[in-house]
Amino acid sequence: MMDDKLFTDLLESVEEMDKIRHGKKRASRRTVVKEIKVAEVREKTGLSQTRFVRLIGVSKRTVENWEQGRRSPSGPARALLKIVAQNPEAAVRALHS
Repeated sequence: MMDDKLFTDLLESVEEMDKIRHGKKRASRRTVVKEIKVAEVREKTGLSQTRFVRLIGVSKRTVENWEQGRRSPSGPARALLKIVAQNPEAAVRALHS
């Protein structure tokens, strides 16, 4: 069961979020997450979509959705793609071994 203090803090946060959303208050900070261009990352590896999906261990449909902007990679997939983008040759070698 949630204690009263925790509930009050949570409720205040939700109310603050609503004020920010409706322009009644400014956000104290803003986080911008840079989009990963998956097609460009894949092209750096020189691999076809079929070989790339095998390399990183996701479905072809997933990569298609990422490349066409219908979805965005998150969590471990996002981290892996950032590594591949930074050093494609080393990433491909490491993932093939």
